[in-house]
Amino acid sequence: MGREGKITIKDIAEMAGVSKTTVSFFLNGKTEKMSPETRDKIQDIIRETNYRPNIAARTLNQKKTHLIGVIIGDITNTFSNRIVKGIEDTARKRGYQTLIGNSAYDPEMESSYVSRMLTLGADGFIIQPTPGFRETSGMIKAENKPFVYFDSKIYEEDASWVKTDNYQATYRAIDSLIHKGYSNFLMIGADPSRLSTRIERSSGFIDCVTENGFSYRSLLIKEGEIDNAEVVRFVEDNMKPGHPTLVYVPNCWALPEIHKALQQFKDKVPDQLGIIGFDNVEWAVFSYPKITTIVQPAYEEGQKAAEMLIDQIEETNKEKIHQTLKCSVNWTESTM
Repeated sequence: MGREGKITIKDIAEMAGVSKTTVSFFLNGKTEKMSPETRDKIQDIIRETNYRPNIAARTLNQKKTHLIGVIIGDITNTFSNRIVKGIEDTARKRGYQTLIGNSAYDPEMESSYVSRMLTLGADGFIIQPTPGFRETSGMIKAENKPFVYFDSKIYEEDASWVKTDNYQATYRAIDSLIHKGYSNFLMIGADPSRLSTRIERSSGFIDCVTENGFSYRSLLIKEGEIDNAEVVRFVEDNMKPGHPTLVYVPNCWALPEIHKALQQFKDKVPDQLGIIGFDNVEWAVFSYPKITTIVQPAYEEGQKAAEMLIDQIEETNKEKIHQTLKCSVNWTESTM
């Protein structure tokens, strides 16, 4: 049962042996395609449990509410803050309000937020999806609600998404640094297989390094579990005299910790040791040495996601369903 022991649609569905969508259709009077047996079973369980649906929510679901559901993987980082600001500013100008959820990249949490936001009558969703989002997307599609992915290209033919050119931006930046003299390459980051953005960033680095005839070493880390001593040993063990080393950190949340761990090498920066990361612009420009970063146009990405979703909600068909924005590089003291 739900919180405070209240019967929920999920409970009714489990008792009746049907989906939540079927129960939702029943409650909204959409029973024409339902067998008499299914209708009677749901009706009997509702009567036995004394279930009382949220009439306000049902009413909201039957018309536009001008509410947009926004689900972020990690609301704590600067990139996400700027994405949300872009979404909210654009939504407000168009007469919409936002409902914000932080999934922590947990598929169950993501699904829970979508379910609650559907109950509140959200007209559509902007989502930074978890790897398990395909199942959740079925819930949204069943309610005929549009949605837009951001920061993660989901390979579905009918999916709408806006993202940045992570692969190309990484390739361009590393290629430039190779031409500036770096010839030894290290990558310190999280498991790239979990998110498409991580795959693109790590692939851009690997492809550029190997296609230029060099090799690389990598160290996997976990958020909240970065061992500074391990980072120092990794860099020390892999530096090569006469070959300037470049450390690439593809995760914005890891960059401050990696920079802190490498402070003992600051006299070698940037000629013997270069450091480049992603985002964290506000922090990076106040660090010493200042860190070179590949910068995503996060605010613009949020704006574009909102424009794309509202275009679908209002069926104006002005926006392309696939859009890629270009990153820039903030070159500073940590690289040659």
